[in-house]
Amino acid sequence: MVFCDFDGTITVEETFVAMLKRFAPEAAAQVLPEIYSKRVTLRQGVRQMVEAIPSSSYSDIIEFTRPKAIRPGFVELLDFLEQESIPFIVISGGFRGMVEAVLEPFLDRIVAIHAMDIDTTDAYLQLNSLYESGTEIVAKAEIMATYGADETIAIGDSVTDWNLAMAASLVFARPPLTQYLEEKGKSFLIWEDFFDVRDHLSDWLK
Repeated sequence: MVFCDFDGTITVEETFVAMLKRFAPEAAAQVLPEIYSKRVTLRQGVRQMVEAIPSSSYSDIIEFTRPKAIRPGFVELLDFLEQESIPFIVISGGFRGMVEAVLEPFLDRIVAIHAMDIDTTDAYLQLNSLYESGTEIVAKAEIMATYGADETIAIGDSVTDWNLAMAASLVFARPPLTQYLEEKGKSFLIWEDFFDVRDHLSDWLK
């Protein structure tokens, strides 16, 4: 089974970070450096930034995200996985609504999307996650484990993908995830676009 990150992986740019900088600029400027330096956990930092955003901004956030570019080769990777009967699951540390807005044309080809659900009933956004655990709001490795797959393939790029990558059988990584995996001695395949992923998987399956 393939477990794929969304922000900066399926999308060309980090949509979630871009959204935070636009809709919660003060909180993002304060908290993001703390997350990257590991002084604040993802769970603490993301909640602090998201819950600084007025609920009235949610529809604007979705429209801000909808036109974001998808990395080349995504459709071709989905075609290949369907040919090989390999399920494709998206696990995002961002908002479910943002992921679904970008991937709307492909939703029937994706087995599941795991992400943060957002409650807009209060004045400010409230986060809900079925897999909040430890330092993470969306515990990606725990989600992957629930599927019980014999061979797990992770595709990611950032701090939110560390645990997922460490638990996977095969990892496709882009910087800065590559640096972390090198430090931990975890093997990975570096990739530029989803054509690379498809071609490597084709060879791996032979």
